[in-house]
Amino acid sequence: MEPHIRSAFDKDLEGVQALVMKMGGLVEHALLRAAEALEKRDEALAEEIRQGDRAIDELEDLVNVECARIIALRAPTASDLRTVLTVMRIVASLERSGDYAKNLAKRSLVLAQMRPINGANGSIARMARSVVGLLKDSLDAYITRDLSLAQDVRNRDAEVDQMYNALFREFLTHMMEDPRNITACMHLHFIAKNIERVGDHATGIAEQVIYLVSGTAPADDRPKNDLTSLPISETNS
Repeated sequence: MEPHIRSAFDKDLEGVQALVMKMGGLVEHALLRAAEALEKRDEALAEEIRQGDRAIDELEDLVNVECARIIALRAPTASDLRTVLTVMRIVASLERSGDYAKNLAKRSLVLAQMRPINGANGSIARMARSVVGLLKDSLDAYITRDLSLAQDVRNRDAEVDQMYNALFREFLTHMMEDPRNITACMHLHFIAKNIERVGDHATGIAEQVIYLVSGTAPADDRPKNDLTSLPISETNS
């Protein structure tokens, strides 16, 4: 690539990466605030998170438009094209994670009208903080091209699965002890599963980083500890 074209590509990529990090920050904030809304039974905050998902969607659209423009105008080399395609995959994962945060907020609105389940909201908040940590580190690994950090994210996903399994057992216990808890526990279970799925998306971003830096996808299966094997709907309406 000619030096002046290289400079233009790098400048375009910097602009796109700034949008990606902004989008990641919005998703992280939405997840933490949605968990806070659940814990505090704050309906106004839950509604704010639900409405805020539009900004995340708009950023995804903007990034995809910019990536298409870069491909059309800069004719990137194979390695540069891989970078652009990685960006598009990352924002797709972020957009889906934003949808999960929105779902958490929507279910929080329903749960605010129900009898609370002792200890559940705090446990979910802790799980959300762990997942946000994975998401933040996966994006940092992308920006810095840090292979070891990306692998660390991939390994830590198993810890999120363990937290989800513990919550799943806890909800089953509450439901068996008192049938009146069934509806609330089902909503809480869907919330926990949504957060676990964000962890999977964070791990997917880390795997994209590994591919981007090394040129090859991870050869081994990622560590998984989700033992529930219960089919979960991923509705994001």
